[in-house]
Amino acid sequence: MTVRSPESFNFRAMTRRRFLRLASLSAAGFVVGCAVDPITGKKQLMLVSEEAEIQVDKQQAPHQFSTDYGLIQDQTVTRYLDQVGKQLVPNTHRTHMPYAFHGVNATYVNAYTFPGGTMGITRGILLKMDNEAELAGLIGHELGHVNARHTAEQMTKSQLTAAVLTGVQAIIGSKYSQYADLTGQLGMLGAGMLLAHYSRDNEREADSLGNRYMVQSGYNTRGFVGLMEMLNSLSKGEPGYAQVLFSTHPMSRERYESAVEAAAATFRMSSGFPMNRERYMDNIASLRAIQGPIESMQKADAAMGQKKYSEAESLLGDALKGASRDYTGLVMMAKCQVSQNRFSEAERYAEDAKRVFPKEGQAYHISGFAKLQRKSFDSAHREFASYDRILPGNPNITFFKGYCMEGMGNRQEAANDYARFLQVVREGDLAKHAYGRLVAWGYVRTQ
Repeated sequence: MTVRSPESFNFRAMTRRRFLRLASLSAAGFVVGCAVDPITGKKQLMLVSEEAEIQVDKQQAPHQFSTDYGLIQDQTVTRYLDQVGKQLVPNTHRTHMPYAFHGVNATYVNAYTFPGGTMGITRGILLKMDNEAELAGLIGHELGHVNARHTAEQMTKSQLTAAVLTGVQAIIGSKYSQYADLTGQLGMLGAGMLLAHYSRDNEREADSLGNRYMVQSGYNTRGFVGLMEMLNSLSKGEPGYAQVLFSTHPMSRERYESAVEAAAATFRMSSGFPMNRERYMDNIASLRAIQGPIESMQKADAAMGQKKYSEAESLLGDALKGASRDYTGLVMMAKCQVSQNRFSEAERYAEDAKRVFPKEGQAYHISGFAKLQRKSFDSAHREFASYDRILPGNPNITFFKGYCMEGMGNRQEAANDYARFLQVVREGDLAKHAYGRLVAWGYVRTQ
């Protein structure tokens, strides 16, 4: 909405009933009722159409990828992931979906797929795997979730269809962030905020499908066993850098044992199929070259989560000595400086990060926030505007732009931004500030 004058703007509180009614109307084109299960061929209750699944990808994936420090820039890695992923697609149950396979710069261990088939695989998990067959097993598992429509099932069961499709997923949260306080303060997404959370039954079905897809694509099922062995080992140790993985993909000893049993029975014919270890190692050579710095970033992430900022800074300093132009390391260091109220230093690292990866948004966000703390409202607004051009749809950026305008004395533009922000976010400190200003300035009548 646009705020024109105090007289023409009458803010109405959005009740839960009114929200659900309006959201349901806006999502009406996506609700379909009965559908055919692509795996079993049987009818199932499904309130989410295929078009809606694809739309969720378009809305959510760019924000999650940015949270994970953007897509891997090394084209060798990018092409390789795409090649392996596309090799599996013809053997899936939904070959027509617009699958996309991406590596992301995050150092934590995870892989995820949005319901339309857009996949993200972190640098952290790429360095944990040992061969191409394990990678095929990982991709196959994620494809299993898409083909079994697990996210769409969850949306149907929880009646969240309308909420997701009307953009409520853009509300910023930090439940799964390694450093939740900082994430909330900055108005940034926490790692895993937009990801589906699967049940153990979902995981078992995705394992079965993924194992089948990879074997049918010519890979040795021992790759799936190796993947389960690695994940099971991580789950026992519960390292911080695998926190999101196990919150979204619950692991159990049973999953590993099922993979071993399948290798000895159902998929024993694949025992002579390749593992392609050498090819895997060749294609992730650029990541292996900076494995030490990436491991330092993982440890720094854990230290930040424990508010051990000096320790995190030291670890990130070590990481940047070995990978001085690593975007993730630079942005993490900028966040670490913000945590210690060293805003000029945060700006410096954010500027370096922008030069390394000018088309990714996080560095602009951090730079804008740091400038805001120094009351450089005009330059902060330029940073937030740049972020908004790169990655529109983050409501907190709209709030910060309004806050900058307020700081510059431009009440009308500030009110416009605050009103747009409140269309999406109704709770929390930022919403209180925005609403309070609109009331104080006479744009909202409380009676």
